[in-house]
Amino acid sequence: MTILSNFQNLLPSRTDYKDLPKSWRADIIAGITVGIVALPLALAFAITTGASASAGLTTAIIAGLIAAIFGGSHLQVSGPTGAMTVVLVPIVSKFGVSVLIPLGITAGITLLVFGLFKAGSLINRVPWPVMEGFTLGIAMVIGLQQMPMALGVDKASGSQTVQVAFHTFQSALHAGLNRSSLLVVLATLIIKFATPRVLHFFKIKLFIPGSFLSILVMTLVVWIAGINVATVGALPKNIFHYEGAALGLHGLSISTFATAALSIAFLAAIESLLSARVADQMAHHQELTKVIPNRELIGQGFATLFSALLGGLPATGAIARTSVNVRSGAKTRFASVVHALFLVLVVLVLSPFISHVPTATLAAVLIGTSYRIANPVQLREFLTTTKRDAAVLFITAFAVLGIDLIWGIICGIF
Repeated sequence: MTILSNFQNLLPSRTDYKDLPKSWRADIIAGITVGIVALPLALAFAITTGASASAGLTTAIIAGLIAAIFGGSHLQVSGPTGAMTVVLVPIVSKFGVSVLIPLGITAGITLLVFGLFKAGSLINRVPWPVMEGFTLGIAMVIGLQQMPMALGVDKASGSQTVQVAFHTFQSALHAGLNRSSLLVVLATLIIKFATPRVLHFFKIKLFIPGSFLSILVMTLVVWIAGINVATVGALPKNIFHYEGAALGLHGLSISTFATAALSIAFLAAIESLLSARVADQMAHHQELTKVIPNRELIGQGFATLFSALLGGLPATGAIARTSVNVRSGAKTRFASVVHALFLVLVVLVLSPFISHVPTATLAAVLIGTSYRIANPVQLREFLTTTKRDAAVLFITAFAVLGIDLIWGIICGIF
């Protein structure tokens, strides 16, 4: 009976929606709000990875829906994330985007195994300074990854983030800076960060995400003014397509393939459980919102598996979108379901508009996102605690930047 009850705890149940009759209005509003925030991030993260914009939307929809139903957090929102691009960019640059299909399938199955063997509780043993350093390292990598789109040039060859960013900047200087692209980036950042202040100044209580507004405004400005900058381009009419036939190692050795798949799985587990823990804290540890770590790994495993099969990317729980979900008043996992369904509606209706979005604007949105992830105010407060914690934080962050995410965590813990 104990084994059966433990297995049932890893599956969806009616109790997941017991508060829905009272909260469905709040959940719908929160879901639409998160959908508006998720749209530009899904596009930007996919393009940064080297995949198509439609792959980002597929991931946000498929992974967001499946993780919402099967995951262990009632408030988590999943999809493509900046942390995952840190792992995927060097893989795609070396072996091409098609390798993400077998890697995503393998990583998804690995996450399912993690969940079944109850590995979710291990996240509570990772020291908080390591987590803070991990987050800071991710923020720095995301910012540097935007160099090619922000400067309007091709990305330099290589797999190390700092090296690629440096050589890309050198190439841009040699070719002559693209002033149009830089102006689009600057204007996007101004709109993104000024939006909350303007809304507060005019006492407008309606929540309007700065990322969404900046993309809307800059797309219209670039289109009307005829500014010559790169854009997302046309999206395929069918963004969901079965990719099961694209299996294989795609030129990777078995050891390289296994290492990459495990890196994706470990990162998905760590970021998802960290994000779920943040949601739990924001919701003040209410009984319904408490995360079930092993079920969360099961949900993320299914999400990544089916996302890869349908042409998407590996997915994780997203801290930024999850935070927006909680702040917007979400009460049950139905809000995350609404977020995915809203994105389907957006794709069906707004595909022609999305094709005109400047890639420089998406780069600026992610630069702004990386600044928010780094959270300079909280970072300064953290650094005033103890020198030992500060040392752990920076060792972890620079190991993430200079080596990779998994080794960053290992160095920080060591």
